[in-house]
Amino acid sequence: MSTQAHPLGISYEFFPPNTDLGREKLMGVRDALAERNPRFFSVTYGAGGSTQARTISTVQAVRESGITTAPHISCIGSEKAQLRDLLHRYREQGIDSLVALRGDLPSGMGGIGELRYANELVEFIREETGDHFEIAVAAYPECHPQAPSFEKDLENFVRKMKAGANLAVTQYFYTADAYFHFVERTRALGVESPIIPGIMPITNYTKLARFSDACGAEIPRWIRKQLEAYGDDSESIAAFGEEVVSRLCQRLLDGGAPGLHFYTLNQAAPSLRILDNLS
Repeated sequence: MSTQAHPLGISYEFFPPNTDLGREKLMGVRDALAERNPRFFSVTYGAGGSTQARTISTVQAVRESGITTAPHISCIGSEKAQLRDLLHRYREQGIDSLVALRGDLPSGMGGIGELRYANELVEFIREETGDHFEIAVAAYPECHPQAPSFEKDLENFVRKMKAGANLAVTQYFYTADAYFHFVERTRALGVESPIIPGIMPITNYTKLARFSDACGAEIPRWIRKQLEAYGDDSESIAAFGEEVVSRLCQRLLDGGAPGLHFYTLNQAAPSLRILDNLS
């Protein structure tokens, strides 16, 4: 598949490995995905800055591929001085893209910091750095799990975009209509910036179900039931998952999605197999 047909192309998310073996493996994954000429890589950031040092070192290593690399930056649990220092550090390193998130409050942590919401973080980044950074924010086609209503979640999303974000990347989902409905609603509210669908390949049902329940991403019942039926047959799970997600991606692109952002879980093969199935 050529990514040139889609304005924003393909991008991939990594998490900072915590072992030398994991770091070595990630560099191989990075190289395999870099061959597809992605628009950017992103690197996650632990709640309350718990992986900040690893995020910074991973960003440095991933950037050596020559691909734009966007660190995640979250405001919960961070003071403005810390965030200011981090932004300064990224600018000095030549980083010009960020993924700005509210973040989650880790258990046992005292204060939430000076900035409570992602729109405040976006405003702060703009105040401190002007237009230096391209800023991506999160979107939730199926509604943020902590939002009181879908309408309130839409309001919060619009607030983030109008605070100065350039684009949005969605939580993963498996129902294309949820994405199209979300985009339609936000366009009606004046948001014209790109909203890139987040894609989670299906390779392990148990982990996917646990994570989806926690983050509010819906796995349609027919998919759950088929995956349950395969039991421990990992090959069948992977093959079915590849088929389901490939069809989802094709429908999204055919329906006008400006690209795809893969949550790789630091693996290359599942995302690449899906891309190879697209026309």
